[in-house]
Parts: sequence; C-alpha cells; structure tokens
Amino acid sequence: MVPTLLGVAVLVFLLLRVAPGDIVELKYAGVGAYVSQESMDAERAQLGLDQPLWKQFIDWIWGIVRLDFGTSMWTGRPITYEIGIRLHLSLQLAIMATIVAVLISIPLGILAAFKQDTWVDYAVRVFSIAGLAMPSFWLGILIILGLLIFFRWLPPMFFTPFWVDPWANLSQLIWPALAVGYRYSAVATRMTRSSMLEVLREDYVRTARAKGLWERLIIVRHAMKNAMLPVVTVIGLEFAFLIGGLVVTEQVFNLNGIGKLFVDAITQRDYTMTQALVLVVSFTFIVVNFVMDLVYAWLDPRIRYQ
Repeated sequence: MVPTLLGVAVLVFLLLRVAPGDIVELKYAGVGAYVSQESMDAERAQLGLDQPLWKQFIDWIWGIVRLDFGTSMWTGRPITYEIGIRLHLSLQLAIMATIVAVLISIPLGILAAFKQDTWVDYAVRVFSIAGLAMPSFWLGILIILGLLIFFRWLPPMFFTPFWVDPWANLSQLIWPALAVGYRYSAVATRMTRSSMLEVLREDYVRTARAKGLWERLIIVRHAMKNAMLPVVTVIGLEFAFLIGGLVVTEQVFNLNGIGKLFVDAITQRDYTMTQALVLVVSFTFIVVNFVMDLVYAWLDPRIRYQ
C-alpha cells in the first residue's frame, strides 16, 4: 500500500506542475482589476509556490505523514474540512448504488445462466446491454423528467444528512442511486452470468447433479461461491470508482460531492486540494482491493495467505 500511494503522490505532484495554468492568475482574473507583478509574486510566496519543487514535495509529504493535508489554495480553508463535508454524501451514494446493483445483478445473472439461451436469458442480456449503453446521468435526467411529468414532484435539491432527516435524505439520494446502480448492475450482471456458466460446466457440478441433489442446492452451495470471485472484483472496483467518478450525475441531481469538488479543484488549479483528492481516491482503491483479497479467502477455502 505504501509504495503505491507514494508513487501516486509523486505522479500527481509532477503532473500538476507540468499542466498549464496558474492559480494566482486565475484568482486575480476574477477580480477584473489591474494587479502588479509584485502583488502576484507576494501571493505566490504566501502559497509556497516560490519554493523549489523538491521542497514543496517534501513539505507536502511530511504533512500527509502527520495526517495534515494543509489548506486549500483557493478557499484558504482546511482540506480535511472541505473533503469531510462532501465525503459522507459521496460515500452514502456509492453504498446505496452498490446495494441496488447487487440486488439486481446477482439474481439476474444467476437466472440468465440457469436459463441459458431461453427468452429469460435474452431478456436479461438486453436489460444489461441497455444499462451499459445508457449513461447514468442521462438516465438521471429521464428520472427527473418522469417524476415531474407524471407525478408533478421533484426530489429535494438541497442535501440533508441522514441523521438530520432520513426521509428527506433518502427521497433525494434514492434516485441518483437507482440511476447509477442500474449502470453498475449491468456490468455485474454480465460478469455473474459468464462466471456462472463457466462454473456450471465444471465436473463437480455434474457430479452433484448425478447424485440427485436439488438444483437450488447445487447453485447456492456449490456453484455460487466459486462464481462470485470475479463478480466481487467488479463490484469492489466499481464501488471505489463511485467515490470520485460521479461528476456529471452529481451535477444533474445538484449534489455537492467529491466528484464536483474534483472538477472545481482542477479548474481552479488548486494544487493542494487536487493532490489530496487523488490520494483519497487512490487510498479507497487500495483498501477496496485489500478487502476483496480477504473476501476471496472467505469465498474459496482453497485460498490461504500464510
């Protein structure tokens, strides 16, 4: 984990410095008045941009070691505060979308594999291909239009934490969770179907059928666990992606999450904020991969990590 995060830190630090644009010029461009070169140099010195790159990098890494991401170059507020007020929104949306995707994909994928080349299989495949073809933000727009046209109702446009008002929270987040979860479930459904078909052709499944075991018992006890390894991988990686990858969907539903913060930080050339966000998303991927490794050992007793 540590070498991976260090490599990510080096890459994002260097790439941001290579990218064109200057946060100081962007700040003063919004003022619309003449600013002297001395004022701009003083602002760069205040932000620490006049220091050599190696010193900027060491100071940033030392702050991360102390769990101090510094302050935003654009707003001046602590980065932990800026990320914290948005992270619970993105995290809740990712968890809800994952639950929706799992509830849809695994039953449909198993059913399609069990009913291979029947109308049920074709219907599930059309359902999954449609999910892959439709962007989640476009589906979100259709959901909003449908609610407005048929029910004369729009979901709340201002985020309310779950512990403040659960009903207002769910009435807003359930719709983006459905839109994202459908797209998410399409990938997992196809993976579940392919993996189940492969497992159902194994010798031990044919032996279980020859012994006269119930088909449901064969699927649940013998086939499903072995088929779930690649499905768990897809679900885990998609969940990690949702933490920072729902930029357009958040815009459609007026959600001020990590994705929107990511775009704002890059647009404003906020180096410290962008670096912190990249590390947060990278850390999420690493932790999710670690958890998936543990789940592999639980699903397949043959896997051991001694």
